[in-house]
Amino acid sequence: MELTVLGCSGSGAGPHSAASSYLVTADDTSVVLDLGNGAFGVLQRHVDPFEIDAVVLSHLHPDHCADISGLIVHRRYHPDGPGKIVPLHGPTESEVRLAVAYAPSSDERVATDLSDVFIHRPFALGPAAIGPIALTSAPVDHPCEAYGTRFEHEGRTLVYSGDTGPCRELVELARDADVLLCESTWSDGPERPRGVHLSGKQAGRTARQAGVKRLLLTHVPAWADGQALLAEAKEEYPGPVELVVPDGCYEI
Repeated sequence: MELTVLGCSGSGAGPHSAASSYLVTADDTSVVLDLGNGAFGVLQRHVDPFEIDAVVLSHLHPDHCADISGLIVHRRYHPDGPGKIVPLHGPTESEVRLAVAYAPSSDERVATDLSDVFIHRPFALGPAAIGPIALTSAPVDHPCEAYGTRFEHEGRTLVYSGDTGPCRELVELARDADVLLCESTWSDGPERPRGVHLSGKQAGRTARQAGVKRLLLTHVPAWADGQALLAEAKEEYPGPVELVVPDGCYEI
């Protein structure tokens, strides 16, 4: 498997990066993992939007799914379209919420139908296969319905935290993973609210508790000090750890 970073800016696009979005590839299979603000344009640098095999959304905050509407327009109206219908794995309300975001007015949102583009597959249905990739998920601690996801292919494992506070569910999902792609949104401190995001220190602790082999930090907001968050993570996690960068490619 290979992970390509389309966007790694937390809470919205920044001056140097789109918001959260990633491309997971294995063999000839391409999976878009989240598609936040500004990420659809970057996606086109790395893969033809008609060649993606699935979309996986960790949750439905705009910095993780806002550019889905652009993907829908492209696949519906591009001269080379329409594209094949692909599965969209995500929270229970994905189908309704994405239709509302796409609909041009409140009067038309009830009639908006995305079934010519996506087959909605809620995470609640359990594990799934995307070509040769096995996908599993676990609910994590965030103010909305949110999931961490685990991708497995030929004995290699990538786990993505999505957005979450510290939680046992993420530790278990990431158990013995080759790579944990983990959010690190703010510096550590007692004033931070519970159940929203991870500090650098908490991301490192999660990686250590899960016994992962490599930690990649992401979701750093434009106003945050990524190097400080990286230093925090290194205090807790003894293995290799780095901040991801836009357009960066990482072998799993």
